[in-house]
Amino acid sequence: MGLKNKKRDMTPYDMKRKPIRQPGLLLALLWGFSKFSTTGMKITKIRMEGLKPPFLVYSTHQGFSDYYIVPRMLYPHNCNYVSDMEGFAAFGNELYRAGGCIGKRRYVPDVNVLLNVRYALRELKQGVVIFPESRHCDAGITSNVPKNLGKLAKFLDVPLVVIYSHGAYLANPFWDEGHTRKVKMESTAELLYTAEELHAASEEEIQRRVEEKLRYDEYAWQKERGIKIKEENRAEGLHLPLYQCKSCMVKGKMRSGKAELWCEACNKRWTLTEDGDLKDEVTGELSDVPSWYRWERSLVKGAVERGAYKGIDVPVTVDALPNEKGFVSLGTGRLTHNGEGFVLTLDEDEGITKDAFPLWIPNGSLESAQTEYNYRGRGKCIVLSTRDCCYYVYSKAEEFLVTELEFAVEEINRFQENT
Repeated sequence: MGLKNKKRDMTPYDMKRKPIRQPGLLLALLWGFSKFSTTGMKITKIRMEGLKPPFLVYSTHQGFSDYYIVPRMLYPHNCNYVSDMEGFAAFGNELYRAGGCIGKRRYVPDVNVLLNVRYALRELKQGVVIFPESRHCDAGITSNVPKNLGKLAKFLDVPLVVIYSHGAYLANPFWDEGHTRKVKMESTAELLYTAEELHAASEEEIQRRVEEKLRYDEYAWQKERGIKIKEENRAEGLHLPLYQCKSCMVKGKMRSGKAELWCEACNKRWTLTEDGDLKDEVTGELSDVPSWYRWERSLVKGAVERGAYKGIDVPVTVDALPNEKGFVSLGTGRLTHNGEGFVLTLDEDEGITKDAFPLWIPNGSLESAQTEYNYRGRGKCIVLSTRDCCYYVYSKAEEFLVTELEFAVEEINRFQENT
């Protein structure tokens, strides 16, 4: 695979290394590339006149296009971006740092990240951008949002901006980023709180308002705008988030192609219409992607609450991403998940993992799970991270349903918090 760590160096990335200011030339190049990549995007700015760094930005995260949208919305201001570790390997450590990126392992609390964010705000006097959802959305609706955003904003004590966008998911849905649909994007940058307003607001109020701004339903927005998506492959990959048949209830037998979604177990078929509806090909009944997705979540939630969640036990292949030097292949192993958490084992351990295996990650340590539908062309993947390494775990097993795993982690956490 690409981004191979040829020396198999497992030295953890230095999270304590301070971020740097974006060079002016690189900032201009980033803006030019962002403007080209978002040609035709409708831009709205609310209360942004005269705002200068330092400020904190929370942004929606529908897809890869957000990495172009946000720099364009914030230009000409220098900013730092809290980013997943993969970018450092993909673009090179120094270039990625020069672009303003601050390294973080998803869903792993790390005080070094907080200190680097505060350093960028106070010492570099730059904006800092955080994508609270931490992953691209699966089904056109807001992903899991942490409950500490109001607390973080109060702690950092700078003006708070929210950027909320539409169209990125519909143009390149996470389940089929290989085909681009013709959808005109819209983006709004809004100063939600000045420093003075932030002082007067409670953490709870800030959290509520931020969640309201980050909330979206792209299929509802599509209907409001009268957008028709006519590409013949518009449903390709939709079976990845919609993994369970609503007709026969069988999991893992859903398939998709062209504009259709179907179940191999019962042969039920649906068409994803140009308007974004899912149309039953026999009855003509209409449903939609978000409601199907929420229905699947409700089944997982119910199983968790009844103590009936069974989890998985599947063979896997594992790659490690400890640092900016790339991936280290760790060979084959086994992944289990249940109400307690994840256990990842290796069939053979060459010793370079420093006794990390078997890897035990309790559910309570994760806000959510980083999942991928076709990571670098290798298929479904879940990423289990510690402070020292990200482990990319792949499986071809039919029961390896990464969307269900994502639901399970989130619903187990919510259940434990409420009991």
